[in-house]
Amino acid sequence: MILSSFVAASRIGGAAQQYVLAAHRIDPVLVPTVMLGRNPARGAGGQATPPDLFARMLADVEADALFGMVDLVITGHFSLAEQVEIAAAALARIKAASERAPVVLVDPILGDEPKGLYVRPEVADAVAHRLVPLADWITPNLWELEFLAGGDVIDIESAVAAARRLGKPALITSAPAGEGEIGLLLVEAASATLFAHPRLAQAPNGTGDLVAASFGAGLVEGLTPRAAAERAARAASEAAQAAQDWRAPELPIVALGERLVRPTAALRIEAL
Repeated sequence: MILSSFVAASRIGGAAQQYVLAAHRIDPVLVPTVMLGRNPARGAGGQATPPDLFARMLADVEADALFGMVDLVITGHFSLAEQVEIAAAALARIKAASERAPVVLVDPILGDEPKGLYVRPEVADAVAHRLVPLADWITPNLWELEFLAGGDVIDIESAVAAARRLGKPALITSAPAGEGEIGLLLVEAASATLFAHPRLAQAPNGTGDLVAASFGAGLVEGLTPRAAAERAARAASEAAQAAQDWRAPELPIVALGERLVRPTAALRIEAL
């Protein structure tokens, strides 16, 4: 189940994650928090899902006895603090209904460099205090990690320390790596691993959404966190490179198909 944005004409947010999960043969259920026609970075004017409608959609999913079948919950963008409260309550009901011990993956979509916070402060506060504590895994970018953990995050060592202050296993996107590289940083209780790949001059939005969905799919499939993170890193690199090669304005998630499930993009892997 995905609780995040629906963007009709862009491969970002929950709409993109549906296609990633489907490629892994995981049936997606998207309950949208906001509906837009295109990427908001291009000036889209969408509409947040009213809290009462958001609650009714979740209740309808629950009424079809689907809460007990959930293997994975990904939370992403929220437009309103009330939506976060509704999501937190739904997570409790999903956990109570399921015998599958569903994986709860919180992608705290709060902000990024250089703009900083791009959701309402009360939304960021609700995500930090209501959803992060319920997470099995978090997938923040570097800015979001710094926001959640406090303190400066300027290098790999400080990123690992920040994740451990939060007390949650994390897969951190946009992690610092070597010259000309960008990385994913996996932080577990006793280990940390960097997955680095070449940084492209330009890449479409949505790689973080792809990473979260790919990583969550791997955990559902029974991969170890390290193996799931490695595959997610390869998939993100492969998708970004394909977008560049094909001059695609969006990540070509559907066209890549099985290549997302069995990506072959090169990585530099470093145990920290």
